[in-house]
Amino acid sequence: MSELVKKVNASMDNLDLISARRLIEENIDLINENRHHLRSNARSMFDIVKNNTESVINTLNRKEMNVIYSINAYATKFDIRGLKLSIKNNPELLVRKDIQHYLNEDAKTILTGMKVISINE
Repeated sequence: MSELVKKVNASMDNLDLISARRLIEENIDLINENRHHLRSNARSMFDIVKNNTESVINTLNRKEMNVIYSINAYATKFDIRGLKLSIKNNPELLVRKDIQHYLNEDAKTILTGMKVISINE
């Protein structure tokens, strides 16, 4: 269990949202019992994954659309610093499976390279 918690926390620290989400999805029951060992950002990711598996994914609101717009703009300009800041401030948005439809090709390529999203889902 401690190794799993370390891996999830490390993935979140490295902004590797794909690995963190997969670890959480594969071990959701075990992590649910021991979620107090997760750091706050990993706990937030756990809550998002748990809620997404339990409910229907909602449509994007205005704030989320603005975040997607800024991510696309940063990716087009190849502004990695701005892109990382957007990712760090909105990890719950990029975990959603329907978000890829809103990203431009530049954003998809860069975010896939950063291991924030996975195109093969």
